[in-house]
Amino acid sequence: MHTVNVSGLKNNPSEALRQARDGMVLIMNRNKPDALIVGLKQTKALEMPGVRTALATALFRDGELSLTRSAKLAEMPLANFIVHLSRLGIPVINQDEDEVMQDMDTLDEWLSS
Repeated sequence: MHTVNVSGLKNNPSEALRQARDGMVLIMNRNKPDALIVGLKQTKALEMPGVRTALATALFRDGELSLTRSAKLAEMPLANFIVHLSRLGIPVINQDEDEVMQDMDTLDEWLSS
């Protein structure tokens, strides 16, 4: 196991990521353990059935990844990922009423031109 303090992580995050490929990296904050970085390749977690899809779904739902990147992470065609989200009740497009009306106005302008 490797250790790195917070300031070392801020100065050179790529080093901590490289170390995480070999083993766990403990992040120390003021000489106290604060976080743990575990390399996904090391644990083979992404190779377990359903993990990629579940991770991609959660990251999309929480707004952390775009629809396209989430589908790529899930290793699914975009259309299949959209169907997957729909089955779970997760909206693919998240707009309020004002945004929808603005899009409709833009569409009307485009169609009339």
